Amino acid sequence: MAKTAGLGRGLSALFGDEAVRGSDGGVSNLRITEVEPRSNQPRQVFDEEPLNELAESIRQHGVLQPLAVRRLPTGYYQIIAGERRWRAAKIAGLTEVPAVVFDADDRHATEMALIENLQREDLNTIEEAEGFRTLMDEYGLTQEDVSSRVGRSRSAVANSLRLLGLSGRIKEMIADGRLSAGHARALLQIEDTNRQDTFAATIVNKQLTVRQAETLAKQEEAKDKPAKLAQKPNYVEDYQRHLCKVFGRKVVIKAGVRRGRVELEFYSPEDLENLMQALLNTGGMYNKEGG
Repeated sequence: MAKTAGLGRGLSALFGDEAVRGSDGGVSNLRITEVEPRSNQPRQVFDEEPLNELAESIRQHGVLQPLAVRRLPTGYYQIIAGERRWRAAKIAGLTEVPAVVFDADDRHATEMALIENLQREDLNTIEEAEGFRTLMDEYGLTQEDVSSRVGRSRSAVANSLRLLGLSGRIKEMIADGRLSAGHARALLQIEDTNRQDTFAATIVNKQLTVRQAETLAKQEEAKDKPAKLAQKPNYVEDYQRHLCKVFGRKVVIKAGVRRGRVELEFYSPEDLENLMQALLNTGGMYNKEGG
């Protein structure tokens, strides 16, 4: 078996060809009971039927592509990439699996797992977005950092992350394939989450194409805009414009009859820190006369 058979150019791009060979110099056969999955690996959904088909293939041909793992202080090995192969090997009754052992910290392990799954197109849209968010929230990467590491454009990363703002019900529909990523982006045009859920059900029940969903979503939101504008006092727009200039970001003020809220966008953990500092330093800087 070749030392780096089938590991994929994604891992080479991240760590270089030498690193892809692994810290132990090549492929090792590890006892399957000494290998364990990661709790926060990007892929969370494993369809039973394809998994059983892979298990049958493994019974006949073995595991053709080694797992990528890292050694834990306990002496066990944690899967970085290849959990589906590991699960299928267990079903097939194997006692050992081929693996390449890497020296990788938590962040690099997360990056490797995400890249390997993206290369294989194994992740659903929500799993992909959650993987991006993990790199940003837990390891302090910016959208630009994530973009360069996973080989996606910054706009693709940003659009993927926007889907995490959809309701849990819609994310489930995306994860199980009832809604595509295109349908999900169409739903983002509708601000009200309850109406998003209703419209998502309409898409599924009527089997709308992405183009049809986009058109109807625009029409739905256009119907609601006059009422929204009529309810919003003129001073709200003035405040919004002023705050946008002060903080250099999109600001939305939602004013109700008895209460409202102010929403300020931020674009990375570092940007959030800058925003918080700016908020602490701007007390009393607005006045109606001076603007």
